[in-house]
Amino acid sequence: MREVPVSLRAWSGRATALAAVLLLTATFGWAPDSAPDDSGPFFAAATALVGLQAAAFRWAPCREAAVGTGLAAVALMLWAQPLVPGASLYERAGMGAFWFLPTLGAAVVGGYPRLMARRGARAVREARHRQQLELAHDLHDFVAHDISGIVAQAQAARFVAGRDPQAAAGALERIERAGLAALASIDRTVHLLREPGPEAARTALPGTARLTELVDRFDAEGRTRARLTLTPAAQAALSREAAATVQRVVTEALTNVRRHAPEAAGVEVALTHEDGTVRLTITNDTGRTRPRAREHGGTGLLALTERVRALNGTLHTTRDNGTWRLTVTLPAPLPAPGDPA
Repeated sequence: MREVPVSLRAWSGRATALAAVLLLTATFGWAPDSAPDDSGPFFAAATALVGLQAAAFRWAPCREAAVGTGLAAVALMLWAQPLVPGASLYERAGMGAFWFLPTLGAAVVGGYPRLMARRGARAVREARHRQQLELAHDLHDFVAHDISGIVAQAQAARFVAGRDPQAAAGALERIERAGLAALASIDRTVHLLREPGPEAARTALPGTARLTELVDRFDAEGRTRARLTLTPAAQAALSREAAATVQRVVTEALTNVRRHAPEAAGVEVALTHEDGTVRLTITNDTGRTRPRAREHGGTGLLALTERVRALNGTLHTTRDNGTWRLTVTLPAPLPAPGDPA
């Protein structure tokens, strides 16, 4: 639908008010001297005024629409009164009520599309706001993961720089790759924030194909070993939105391992399909030292828990004998043969 020019919107309200004033003037200026058979021009003017009312309800600014349609309603209720000089009070009230009905019709014809357009615009704004919040969470997850890798590599390079310059050079190369990945994540997020839209959001959704790269990079950038178990059935069963959620949960979990259990010996990530449910399990030991407490934040897993719930899934964590486990279950039946994955 083409956008109505601002000048036309203002004109519709002003024209309605002007036409109403002219009809009132004609009604009380000339109608008393007219016979009932001469009411044709007045009826035509009243009909045209109903059309202007509908236009004002549809496009005019609220203040001008209120003034114009209000005057038009009064004019429509009064225009026929002088043509029936012998009418009683009840008859005049009936005529006024009858000629108020076209105003209600104009309100429906013009006001309903306006109401739907406003609801649609509000829904678009809310969807864009939700998308921007989601992108902000993504930026936090992915960039925090890359930056935590940079910190881990910088700490390792500092300790080995004096004894093994070659190892320090390798750490610097990994720092460079992590920094470039963080910059790429920022660039993608800024681009999507500038041009939000459903297609852009779907294109930006990461899938399970990136899990291998994510776990391998974590394994290469720190002292904690990482292993991934990924079954084809689980990959086939997940929707794009569920796969994106799995990607973000793994990113947050690995980032938390670096932050809170830097001396952990290993992390095991498993994504499997069992009885119509995809189960993601991330298990790591807490290392020899007590896990670090966070001074600020702690909203990453809370936000992911709400995201998993939105997909009718569950997320919970357990700690037992120096082992931390995060488990996510998502309802995801396997597609039938021939159905798109």
